[in-house]
Amino acid sequence: MTEAATSPFDLITIGRIGVDLYPLQDGVGLEDVQTFGKYLGGSATNVAIAAARHGLRSAVITATGDDPFGRYAHRELRRLGVDDRFVGTVGSLKTPVTFCEIFPPDDFPLYFYRDPLAPDLALTGGELDLDAITRATIYWSTVTGLSREPSRAAHHVAWEARGRAPLTILDLDYRPMFWASPETATAEVDRALDRVTVAVGNREECEIAVGETDPQRAADALLERGVELAIVKQGPRGVLAKTREESVEVAPYPVEVVNGLGAGDGFGGALCYGLLQDWSLERIIRFANIAGAIVATRRECSTAMPTTAEVDAIMEELEDVHS
Repeated sequence: MTEAATSPFDLITIGRIGVDLYPLQDGVGLEDVQTFGKYLGGSATNVAIAAARHGLRSAVITATGDDPFGRYAHRELRRLGVDDRFVGTVGSLKTPVTFCEIFPPDDFPLYFYRDPLAPDLALTGGELDLDAITRATIYWSTVTGLSREPSRAAHHVAWEARGRAPLTILDLDYRPMFWASPETATAEVDRALDRVTVAVGNREECEIAVGETDPQRAADALLERGVELAIVKQGPRGVLAKTREESVEVAPYPVEVVNGLGAGDGFGGALCYGLLQDWSLERIIRFANIAGAIVATRRECSTAMPTTAEVDAIMEELEDVHS
């Protein structure tokens, strides 16, 4: 076997994959859209792609249907630098499709077609490569994966194998349409927080997780649950990152928003890259924040993820302005 086949991944994500059909007209409802662009999508998939753009060796654990969109997903993953060896096929289910509407700067309704069950939620613990998960430097999960069985149990199998290793990250990515009730989501996130060392979410997602929307109180509540790093995204108010020893607040990087839906995933992939560098926490969060802002200036998500050079150029420009 080659070294690439046997060496650990820098990042493994687990969760959603699908096809995004995004309108090429802005400011109109789906009923009036005439043309769409087709892109690979799904939060965990986008994070893996974003990390690959920064040179990380990344893979995603997920599944598609046995259909043309599933074949497209495999092809796009490989084209965008993500290992697809852990992407299974569920012949009885269809690869999900997601539509959105684009009303800049801050209204982007999403319409998920994932019924009766998305293949990524049909993952079982027995299908997981626990050795790869354990050896990965970063393991990234999302709250959506906890919304249905058998995916929920599979997530806990993976966490049990990792044993709350460093850089076991939970994206608090709460989508109400995937859950029976907010209370059910809160209960499942509560269980998951015992398994992870980093938690990332916006204020609304923190409310589901720990009952707090105030960034400082939310971060403190996450730290009290045993995570080592709590990150609270605040949109136009920037980002708070907190450990038991340090608290960092990063101002937003202002941009003209085209589509804000992929910004969080761009942030996530850049965060993973930053965590593997010998950087201060403040630099890691600034880097991730700018990466997310860049994605918001572009229509799509997966292929909108910036390179390290693009983010570095903006960081250097800002440093020159403030020097």
